[in-house]
Amino acid sequence: MADNDDFAYPFHVDDYHFQEQHPLQQEIPELLPTVSRKGSTSEKQLDAKTLRRLAQNREAARKSRLRKKAYVQQLESSRIKLTQLEQDLQRARQQGLFLGGCSGVGGNISPGAAIFDMEYARWLEDDHRHMSELRTGLQAHLSDGDLRVIVDRYISHYDEIFRLKGVAAKSDVFHLVTGMWSTPAERCFLWMGGFRPSELIKMLTSQLDPLTDQQIVGICSLQHSSQQAEEALSQGLEQLQQSLVDTIASGQIVDGMQQMAVALGKLANLEGFVRQADNLRQQTLHQLRRILTVRQAARCFLVIGEYYGRLRALSSLWASRPRESLMGEENACQTGSDLQMVEPPPNHFSNF
Repeated sequence: MADNDDFAYPFHVDDYHFQEQHPLQQEIPELLPTVSRKGSTSEKQLDAKTLRRLAQNREAARKSRLRKKAYVQQLESSRIKLTQLEQDLQRARQQGLFLGGCSGVGGNISPGAAIFDMEYARWLEDDHRHMSELRTGLQAHLSDGDLRVIVDRYISHYDEIFRLKGVAAKSDVFHLVTGMWSTPAERCFLWMGGFRPSELIKMLTSQLDPLTDQQIVGICSLQHSSQQAEEALSQGLEQLQQSLVDTIASGQIVDGMQQMAVALGKLANLEGFVRQADNLRQQTLHQLRRILTVRQAARCFLVIGEYYGRLRALSSLWASRPRESLMGEENACQTGSDLQMVEPPPNHFSNF
């Protein structure tokens, strides 16, 4: 038998992840007396060395079980979250909240647009949580330091939606421009796939009193510069649209493929306009954060969130109106049309 100091335990935890009642553990007490008979001087050392190795093996096995359990829990949590997202997206499309589910092409949308719709649904869930944190922080009169952490998280939350829109613009820019991802009421105020920064500032001004003279000057300057940038982008988009019309309408029929190739090249610029518009929106929010105090900024983002929440609620109420009232409106319109048809139109040509 090898010298006692060179004795090595015959297995390691990396090779055998045993449980506490594994049969190999039952053989260890029988092994120790056999080894210890070679000399009593090293018996204590051998026992200590073996026990230390056993303790290390047990600790490694315990950590391995904990990692496995945490991994399984993470997988289960991700599965549940994905299922909830799919259900929310399906329910939203059934209610008409996402036009992608009731579009004129049988509800067919591109894969990139579908992914963005799911990510946007997840973003809205996070938005409710961030708004709740803001509201609770203001009501609890948290310190400026604690409230600043919540406000900064909300800013990062908005940065995330702009990042998601940037990815979606590469795959399906028309999905963003036409507002397929938003609710019908939101689409009434859509500008290049989002809100107009100058209009948002105008809406917020009356909600942020009292403001210092310096803050008023800063906000007015921000609104003016935002409006100028909006007008420049709008003019550029109009020029792009006119250029597309001229390209498609000009030339002979035989040159149609060449015209389409040129038109496609020009249409690619649409993604750039949406990106610049989103960048303007993002910079406006960050500038508002710098101009306002931390408590004013918290109220500012809370007002923005509640405003768009009400627009989404309005869309939901509009889509779920009672069918009887819709039928009544249709009948009223039809009756009005019939009455107008009964009256003969004046003969403007009677004198000729």
